[in-house]
Amino acid sequence: MIAIVDYGAGNLFSVKNALDFLGFDSVITADRGVAEAADKLILPGVGAFPDAMGKLEAAGLAEVIKTEARRKPLLGICLGMQMLFEWGHEFAKTKGLGLIGGYVDKISAPGLKVPHMGWSDLHPSSPCALSEGVEEGDRAYFVHSYKAVMADPRNLSLYTDYGERIPGLVFEGQVYGCQFHPEKSGRVGLGILRNFCELG
Repeated sequence: MIAIVDYGAGNLFSVKNALDFLGFDSVITADRGVAEAADKLILPGVGAFPDAMGKLEAAGLAEVIKTEARRKPLLGICLGMQMLFEWGHEFAKTKGLGLIGGYVDKISAPGLKVPHMGWSDLHPSSPCALSEGVEEGDRAYFVHSYKAVMADPRNLSLYTDYGERIPGLVFEGQVYGCQFHPEKSGRVGLGILRNFCELG
């Protein structure tokens, strides 16, 4: 069973619909016990970093996620990916979950519109279990104004170019994060979700 963590700031149902389409059992939950019993966790997210972290902590789920990520696969999506890092710099410096080294800062794209919104090419960097099957030039759907700044480039699996290199898929051990929305990225995104769901 895959637990989709509900803390009041996530794009929950589109993720669940994608997992249903792929044939994997999942549940949307805010229950700590369900999250602890699940085989895998997905942390979605939309909105602002400080607000989302506040909701996650108020729900008592931040520590659960940090603990469970040591023993089972975790996938953060969009803002959920950004919260995997040590710090966010949206409005105010805010502590993240600290599961991947680095921080989150505003996109610097002179002459380009921010938020970065729409389909963008993906470029492979370091291979990981989730990027298997993704090829140079495959496309994914992005909607974001902030980007991850990696502490270690070896944790970068896929990136896109938008005035600068924007991390698209990151990983550290069995912790994974997609800046793009795999549930809205057609064949490529569904393949990434399938790879996550099939992790041993």
